[in-house]
Amino acid sequence: MLDIGNLSIFAFALTLVIFNSKLITSQEVENEREFDYWLGSEKGPHKWGEIHKEWHACKNGEMQSPIDLLHKKVEILQKYGKLKRNYTASNATLKNRGHDIMLQWKGDAGSLKINGTEYMLQQCHWHSPSEHTVNGKRYDLEMHLVHLDPNNTIAVVGVLFEIGQPDPFLSELENNIWAIGDSHEEVDVGVIDPRHIKLGGKQYYRYMGSLTVPPCTEGVIWIMNKRVRPISREQVQLLRTAVHDYAKQNARPLQSLNNRPIRLVDPTILQG
Repeated sequence: MLDIGNLSIFAFALTLVIFNSKLITSQEVENEREFDYWLGSEKGPHKWGEIHKEWHACKNGEMQSPIDLLHKKVEILQKYGKLKRNYTASNATLKNRGHDIMLQWKGDAGSLKINGTEYMLQQCHWHSPSEHTVNGKRYDLEMHLVHLDPNNTIAVVGVLFEIGQPDPFLSELENNIWAIGDSHEEVDVGVIDPRHIKLGGKQYYRYMGSLTVPPCTEGVIWIMNKRVRPISREQVQLLRTAVHDYAKQNARPLQSLNNRPIRLVDPTILQG
């Protein structure tokens, strides 16, 4: 029979297991060998939900991402106001995950405030071509900045890119990306300042969705910057060449909207 002390220890250990389980299942899968982006593959996007039971949302979810940000479905909103980013420079590592390149901050890199809640910046990564589309138009690249609040709720800021001038932030990382090309290495890249990531503009789309890779966890707050940023063709190619996988892209197909509201937040209306 368990005494009170042992029972308390057991309860505490169980709580940790449950918490860690939630944390693990809410994060993106990093082993690219478990899934791929070939539409006809047994590990492709249409099969993700059948590979592991923990990935069932990829097949059965009703709030999946990415989506087409179709203007006729968009409600213009002003109450959320300008995005409040409070980022700071911090040590980071660059990792080749096989399906993408991820920059992960190891220290406190600051936060994004949404409805009074602080979402701490964790990492960023890139998809090409873009996963989200705007009025059916797909762009050359999409960057995701992933944040977590104290309850492990995920908020992602997405930035769309089209071919043009080089992106200054990515230029800071180019040599390190070359260094981990064709490998699964993780390298320390020193102090990286996320404030160097330029969003531009004050308008952004907002909707509730999911991770765009397994386990396709739902309940993700999506904030897609409306302004499209420039990036060079060479930089897009670098991100694809570095992972050196078999796929020409690492973008999940569009998912059904299922009557979810899409809002375009335009703080400039307040000035009218």
